[in-house]
Amino acid sequence: MKKVITLLFLASFGLINAQKAFTGKGDTKVNVGANIQDGGSGIQGSIDFGLGENFSFGFVANYLLGVDNFTGFYHGNANAYNDSKADFGDRFDAKARINANLSSVIGVEQLDVYPGLSLGLHNFGGHVGGRYFFTEGFGVFTELGFPIAKYGNNNDPFFNLNNQVTFSLGASFNL
Repeated sequence: MKKVITLLFLASFGLINAQKAFTGKGDTKVNVGANIQDGGSGIQGSIDFGLGENFSFGFVANYLLGVDNFTGFYHGNANAYNDSKADFGDRFDAKARINANLSSVIGVEQLDVYPGLSLGLHNFGGHVGGRYFFTEGFGVFTELGFPIAKYGNNNDPFFNLNNQVTFSLGASFNL
């Protein structure tokens, strides 16, 4: 019972003291968190710069730490892979992105919902995310990314590592 009361106190304190999530032009947000997807998991970092009341641009990078090795034949290729490992280029992705920050549109200042588009090393894609700030400088974020157009050919067993739906969550900071 003591743990439940403590949890309720912390949750209510966080909601009461919540701060505005996106202020518009000049606003800078940094996200750091975990990237979860099929075939691997890793870390993600992003930065977004406010350009207007509901518009921002930024950059995102992720690196997959835990990637499954591949053994076998891939897409009918005559060459067999034997415990093949993903190299740096298969694990790393960097993207430039634009966001539509909707906190003022939906009327909840503490919650910034942001759909957007990204252009990266492996694909052109989209994302939808959300940030909630407990204090002026600290909050949490979650994001779902998806490819729209993939680059390269599908002959590599690690082609889909950065060309699939990804889920990210972590901490968000206001600079």
